[in-house]
Amino acid sequence: MSTEKTPSSPRDGEAPAGRSARRTPLIVAAVALVAALGITAAAVGLGDDGKDPAAGIAQVEGVTEKAGAATVLDRPFTKPDLVLTDTKGEEYDLRERTKGRPTLIYFGYTHCPDVCPLTMSNIAIAKKKLPRADQDKLQVVFVTTDPERDTSAELAKWLPAAGDASFVGLTGDFPAIQAAAKSIGIGIDPAKKDANGDVVSMHGAQVVAFSPTTDQGYVLYGEDTTPEDYAKDLPKIIKGENP
Repeated sequence: MSTEKTPSSPRDGEAPAGRSARRTPLIVAAVALVAALGITAAAVGLGDDGKDPAAGIAQVEGVTEKAGAATVLDRPFTKPDLVLTDTKGEEYDLRERTKGRPTLIYFGYTHCPDVCPLTMSNIAIAKKKLPRADQDKLQVVFVTTDPERDTSAELAKWLPAAGDASFVGLTGDFPAIQAAAKSIGIGIDPAKKDANGDVVSMHGAQVVAFSPTTDQGYVLYGEDTTPEDYAKDLPKIIKGENP
């Protein structure tokens, strides 16, 4: 029995399919981009506590067009004003440290058994295919949705194994993390224990790409994005162009 129940993204309003799980698409004003804006119900243990996962999920407005795996926004997100702690235990100002750099941001947690490590691995594989100069420009930021367990030390151990040693891992105050995620259309809930004492975590599974020229988040990727998809799009993202 799987410890995480995370089906593939539904397409064009279809009912959830694949691995059996609870899943609720993010609500998109005017246009339903379900394929790109899924919500992942991730659990350690049984996972299904019967709660409606739509509660507190953010809304995204001003969409856009689909370009392969990418969803390009015509109203980009403002980069979250977020100051957390990195894997060295030092303060990390997200806006300041990633200013003028192509940046991918993902919210997840280290105890996630499949979607989070797979996403980090896919990005890492694609990054290694870039010229060295482009690899050095690209910033990948992993923000934990489970800061109680994901300490700086835990992130420092997990990120190189799941993705790449250059990836930035951030932890800190959960309300601040939750507010930052919501500001870019990603819903997350606090990690909690169900009736059996199993820890349950729920988080949006989107990667948001920020332009180096505007520092705005203008491209979204869903959990089904492959290394080949990222490899195809990253050279353009690094230049601040649309995929």
